[in-house]
Amino acid sequence: MQDLFNIILPVFLVIGVGYGGTRSGYMSREQIDGLMKYTQNFAIPCLLFTAIARLDLSQSFDWRLLTSFYVGAGTSFALAMLGTRFLFKRNAMDSVAIGFIGLFSNSVLLGLAITERAYGMEALASNFAIVSIHAPFCYFLGITVMEVVRGRANGGGQGMGRTALNIGNAMFRNALVVALALGFIVNLTGLVMPEPAQVALDLIARTALPAALFGLGGVLVRYRLDGDLRLMGYVLAMSLIVHPALVITLGTVLGLSDAALRSAVVTAAMAPGINTYLFASIYGVGQKVAASSVLIGTAASILTVWAWLQLLP
Repeated sequence: MQDLFNIILPVFLVIGVGYGGTRSGYMSREQIDGLMKYTQNFAIPCLLFTAIARLDLSQSFDWRLLTSFYVGAGTSFALAMLGTRFLFKRNAMDSVAIGFIGLFSNSVLLGLAITERAYGMEALASNFAIVSIHAPFCYFLGITVMEVVRGRANGGGQGMGRTALNIGNAMFRNALVVALALGFIVNLTGLVMPEPAQVALDLIARTALPAALFGLGGVLVRYRLDGDLRLMGYVLAMSLIVHPALVITLGTVLGLSDAALRSAVVTAAMAPGINTYLFASIYGVGQKVAASSVLIGTAASILTVWAWLQLLP
């Protein structure tokens, strides 16, 4: 219970303050949009760039870590998608979009914050290794499956290759992806940043998580509980329970270190990220379930994350 109050609640209280401030009208939609633009385009990219640039790649990029996390994520996606299709009788495209909820966890805003609170800054190396390929992996998998399904359903659209190219181009114009790529370049080439530039980057990076969590609370005000609650319960079980359960099982079998296992399980246990709604919006299907799942999942993860922390070494 101490973990709940000392580690998890402070993070969600910041989200709650952002939610309450926006709900009450003290913060406008435009102000929240500006804050999120700052965090997504400046603060978080600075945080990821500096983290990857300093990361010991040989130690952090452990195949057992990435296998445990991403096999778990892919399996959760498959179970969420197939359950939506065959248990809840949704059409094939809806099923892929809703299945994406079981795939894309909030690895940055919540995952980094909770891991830092629980285990300290030094524990984030494995988190950054996961985050560095999280969006490319999830979008590649989701787009590929969706385009195959869409092609079979209506025999049209832009085609899998064209759509994947378009979204791939958009991803690589994304500030987070660019920051990760630049971080890898600095790390692998051994480039040394001038001290004034590094200090400035560090100052901006320190604002990333608290500002982003506050902004996340403001964004959640826009979402409404709408859709099949049974279906949402099912896909959130894949996200909040099945995914971390698979990760802790695989990580233990593969002999993953305690520190890496903690990062992998905590990241897997995070609520679905806002990207799940964005993915549904790209295709115009499953949006109500995705939006509501982000809202419900964020609230429910207060207890589920606490439970997972109790099980970790």
